[in-house]
Amino acid sequence: MEYDPMDGPEEDVGPQVTVREAATDHVDFALSNVDLAFANSLRRVILAEVPTMAIDLVEVEANTSVLADEFIAHRLGLVPLNSKQVDDVLYTRDCDCEKYCENCSVTLTLHARCTGNEIMRVYARDLVVGEPRANEWVGNPVITDAEGLGSVICKLRQGQELRMKCIAKKGIAKEHAKWAPTSAVGFEYDPHNKLRHLDYWYEEDPVLEWPKSKNAIWEEPAQEGEAFKHDATPAGFYFDIESVGSLEPDAVVQQGIKVMQQKLAKVIQELTGDEGRNGMNEDGDGFGGARSPDAMNGGGDYGMDQGYTTPFVNTGSASAWGGNATPYGATPYGQNNGWAA
Repeated sequence: MEYDPMDGPEEDVGPQVTVREAATDHVDFALSNVDLAFANSLRRVILAEVPTMAIDLVEVEANTSVLADEFIAHRLGLVPLNSKQVDDVLYTRDCDCEKYCENCSVTLTLHARCTGNEIMRVYARDLVVGEPRANEWVGNPVITDAEGLGSVICKLRQGQELRMKCIAKKGIAKEHAKWAPTSAVGFEYDPHNKLRHLDYWYEEDPVLEWPKSKNAIWEEPAQEGEAFKHDATPAGFYFDIESVGSLEPDAVVQQGIKVMQQKLAKVIQELTGDEGRNGMNEDGDGFGGARSPDAMNGGGDYGMDQGYTTPFVNTGSASAWGGNATPYGATPYGQNNGWAA
């Protein structure tokens, strides 16, 4: 007997993506066949955990402008840098070098001096990328304007000079906003509020006072007299992602999915890993990132046993001077852990 798939139950084809609009700096798409937790996790990862390159260290050799060193360093950190194939660059914490090297950083130099009577503007294009580096793309300043100038860094008058060495490193927006790959991530579901997750404040008519978004045409509105379904779930999620230029919009989404996969893989590793190693990986922890110093037998290192021990590796309720004592002797509240009965 031949089986016709059209006669059987509809198969779960997994997440579905409908790209509604795509450009060099943004992408608008609808995501369906997933739950709210997955869609919101993707949004949060795209915002905060997609790695990019940004200037992290600035060595000032000369600055006679009216702006302070810290002010210019902050502006340099916010200049978008190309982060194509940023996986070729190591995190500083994972590199064997003492401070920075070509494996974990990109060096840029800035030298500008005003010799004329007119005000001189220093742009991102004046940043010179040094070699060697991980690949031919990482670290290049992102310049999207028609004049090819890039972001304004500062202005100089006659005789003023800037001479700086900038070190760009790999990082994520959870550490600092300068590593954010996006300037905005629009996210919406249930545009007709059929699930009643929102309680609109209104004066007379919520329909008139709260106009529907453009996503409302993608879903059917609630019918007059339709019963409320308490167990209903969102049918689709609508994303509008705007990139700062360090990564293309589709690459931002792909990197976000990759980061989610890595995080879930680490959770699975912790749950099903080798018991003898307590789920640790080769880096010594379950997550491959920075961690507290390892526990030692005695000494002044932080203990790893309870999660609340002091630097003196006592029990959680003890201080450096003994069970319930202060440096001046016993507490005035007796010996009941510092509390009177």
